[in-house]
Amino acid sequence: MVLKPKTLLALAGVVALVCARPATAGLSDYLDSLKGVIDTTPTAAPAATGALSNAEVVAGLKAALQEGTRYAVDSLGKDGGYLDNASVRIPMPDSLAWVEKSLRTLGQDQLADEFVASMNHAAEQAVPEAATIFSDAIQAMTLDDARAILYGPDDAATEYFRTHTEAALTERMLPIVTRTTESTGVTSAYKRMLSSTGGLTSMLSGDATDIDGYVTRQALDGLFSMVAVEEKRIRENPLARSSDLLKKVFGSVSP
Repeated sequence: MVLKPKTLLALAGVVALVCARPATAGLSDYLDSLKGVIDTTPTAAPAATGALSNAEVVAGLKAALQEGTRYAVDSLGKDGGYLDNASVRIPMPDSLAWVEKSLRTLGQDQLADEFVASMNHAAEQAVPEAATIFSDAIQAMTLDDARAILYGPDDAATEYFRTHTEAALTERMLPIVTRTTESTGVTSAYKRMLSSTGGLTSMLSGDATDIDGYVTRQALDGLFSMVAVEEKRIRENPLARSSDLLKKVFGSVSP
């Protein structure tokens, strides 16, 4: 496959800039710039010196996804990453609304707030585990996977990660959540209370009796939500979040 000079210029700018962009940029700023570059024949190879192969194009996509997922993980895996972000903050399980209501009715707002904070801090402690798992999924990406992401819906990359990483993320994050909640005052007290109630726990729902599982599921939903929002925003207006240099590259190759 021989790429046109304009396409080569745009793609060269993408690959060169993907690692040099600001750390606060979002997921896969350069997805749109890669569209149309990948040949429909997986075995296609460059026919002339200087032409980019499918493998090189996929490498550019992988580099963008590596940077973007790292940004999402770093945003959540810090103090307040979940707790201070209303869009991903983990609330008290619906099945424990009576606990929160009772505490606040009794003037124990601090205990209710600590319960919610402890769940969110547990998620913040666990989510960094996603970095390596996302990286492995990106490295395992095939040409067909890359094509499906480039030409797919706004959340195609997010769904790729959910499909290929959710089970592994649950396995890695759950033990960390468990250790964190067991060492946190109010949540630890609640778990001890449950263990002492015996048959009474049968009257509670799953989320009420499995706080750690609930936190892990909520943490993952928040993570994938963060990735999806970022991916959609970049797809809709990639130039609005790219560097001045990248704008010049695209400007120079516009039809």
